[in-house]
Amino acid sequence: MRAIQKSRHLSRHILKAHAFPHVRYSSVATSTIKPLTSILIANRGEIALRVGRTAAEYGIRTTTLYTDPDARSQHALSSPYAVNLGEPSAYLDGDRIIQIAKEQGCQGIHPGYGFLSENPTFARKCTEAGLTFIGPPWQAIESMGSKSESKNIMTAAGVPCIPGYHGSNQDPEYLKNEAAKISYPVLLKAVKGGGGKGMRIVNSPEEFFDQLASAKSEARNSFGDEVMLVEKYITTPRHIEVQVFADKHGNCVALGERDCSIQRRHQKILEESPAPHLNEEIRQDIWEKARAAALAVKYEGAGTVEFIFDNDTGEFFFMEMNTRLQVEHPVTEMVTGEDLVRWQLIVAEGGRLPLTQDEVEQRIKERGAAIEARIYAENPDMNFIPDSGILLHLRSPKPSSTVRIDAGFVTGDEVSSHYDPMIAKLIVQGPTRKAAIQKLHSALEEYEVAGPTTNIEFLKRICVSPDFIAGNVETGYIQKHHSELFTPEPPPPEVYAQAALGLILQEISSFQGGGSDPFATPPVTAAGFGTGYQLREYNLVEVAADGKTPPIPTTAQILQTAPSKFNITVAGQTYQNVASSFTPSTSTLTTFYPHTRLSTTIIPIPSSPPLTSFAAAATTFTLFQGGRQYRLALALPKWAEKALGVKDETNSVLAPMPCKVLRVEVREGEVVKRDQPLVVIESMKMETVIRSPVDGVVGRVVHGVGDLCKAGTALVEFVSEEKEEGNDEKS
Repeated sequence: MRAIQKSRHLSRHILKAHAFPHVRYSSVATSTIKPLTSILIANRGEIALRVGRTAAEYGIRTTTLYTDPDARSQHALSSPYAVNLGEPSAYLDGDRIIQIAKEQGCQGIHPGYGFLSENPTFARKCTEAGLTFIGPPWQAIESMGSKSESKNIMTAAGVPCIPGYHGSNQDPEYLKNEAAKISYPVLLKAVKGGGGKGMRIVNSPEEFFDQLASAKSEARNSFGDEVMLVEKYITTPRHIEVQVFADKHGNCVALGERDCSIQRRHQKILEESPAPHLNEEIRQDIWEKARAAALAVKYEGAGTVEFIFDNDTGEFFFMEMNTRLQVEHPVTEMVTGEDLVRWQLIVAEGGRLPLTQDEVEQRIKERGAAIEARIYAENPDMNFIPDSGILLHLRSPKPSSTVRIDAGFVTGDEVSSHYDPMIAKLIVQGPTRKAAIQKLHSALEEYEVAGPTTNIEFLKRICVSPDFIAGNVETGYIQKHHSELFTPEPPPPEVYAQAALGLILQEISSFQGGGSDPFATPPVTAAGFGTGYQLREYNLVEVAADGKTPPIPTTAQILQTAPSKFNITVAGQTYQNVASSFTPSTSTLTTFYPHTRLSTTIIPIPSSPPLTSFAAAATTFTLFQGGRQYRLALALPKWAEKALGVKDETNSVLAPMPCKVLRVEVREGEVVKRDQPLVVIESMKMETVIRSPVDGVVGRVVHGVGDLCKAGTALVEFVSEEKEEGNDEKS
């Protein structure tokens, strides 16, 4: 990409194009510049890697931080200057981080996107310590960090705000009365909140106190503050935010808007720019209001002004300002051609913004549309609960000038239960929104992740959802399209056939002592060649994503007819003399069927002892075929389950993920109804209510408050029907 030269600027910083091939760079002024040569990155994962790339491109030495769970993470290995903070929560220890920065000879601290980036005390202490805080002034953070104070400032600046109560009286009865004045539904939000934490929708007065207690608890755990505000909840809202940037010379620009309406748990999973179906007059107005918001607090650096847009009326209201660069900033980089981390460094050094507002608008008109998808370790079929574990296999789409991947993990890394479960961000650009969606779907089909459950298949379904393609989006999109987005599509017969081929090649290899490759293709001189082949039968089931009892197995029969050739019968359909070979380096099984050639990546999944469930007892594996992911298991016969000691968990409620028990809502002997809360757990700073799957009687509360539990651990056991009837058999 060509550089944009500006005659009114000196050219100390000529930005190179090879750091970000899709980004167009510019030169900046040096009149008041204080160059940064060494910075500390006070964050982790993809964030630290992202900031480090730009810093390294301009010769800025970086010091990275890590904790014990992150000791082997990619960001910890990304710099020769790395300091261990110890316990998982130490990323929040601002005083220690400042001390480390001084000891390492750093001139500034970049706080990344989270943790300390919106902490005004930390920003102030950086300044007092003589360090450059690469972010806005602490006074602006403090003003905009309080949702109540920020709304007062915005009202005075002429920025429209959503109706609600933002006062200091936190008595629950008073808050409930304020909610009644606004009229239901209302939204409870933590004043110091962000990222969907400490936020609850209240639909009726009857549920107000329960939702308030839950929101306060989550806010305390996430932010150390439980002050809440109450706002009118708009029933058909869109989440539209504007990226703003300001320098120390009074310049402020709006770098376009992003539509972030596709959300779960009030957290974004798809972001795009420009926002679809936004009237140009409204677009210009919302940009102007965002700039007014930044100027009202004498803002400097990167910030995001977030608005709620009412689809019914076309009105928009100020929601909050995130005083940092956000996770979704690559979308804006794609449509402006600018490296926004570089902009942060320019502003921190005292330089002027590289583009004017008119130049930004022209750039956006030229560069089309961009969309970002967040790749999470989470289970959409179980209300998007986070997952964790080792990434046994990770293959990403090939990056290009229009396909970008920001990731913090590689194969073999662990997605920790201590932190946010985002694996990567996939960002694409196209000349039109429709072209960008098509490119996103194609790139998602190239993604392969085995180990923790991910949201990739769910994201693919959104990409082909008619209303999403048409741009008819709102924050309740997932709930309103639930049946469309969560209806399972059964695997085609060839998936079971490929799985059976993988299993028999493993069996042949084991019989021959065939080395370490579990799917090695038998050689021509394989034992038994001729008339000694035997028919093999495998009973395979698709592992249910929602954790329910597996369905009736699909039978696959396979007979070897010659070296590397097989007859396969699946569900009454027979494939004659198919040729198959396995490539260990890519874990790919390639098979030539009479009607097609199939390449399937097969990743065996190690069992997780103890054997406490069907999935743990079975031989499980993940297959990637035809742009889709499948999880299959080799069904065990009943006698094998008993021999292996597999427990019957029918009467138990299990922990869906590694977690800490926060509250127990039932007692032993208590009669409970279906969907009644049993236990409240916390994982990755998110509270989850575990509800009863059935009507029943609590037999035993297995874990109490404060207990740490592994995924699959029984939390509550019910009294079985046999015991209730007095028919408990002793063996």
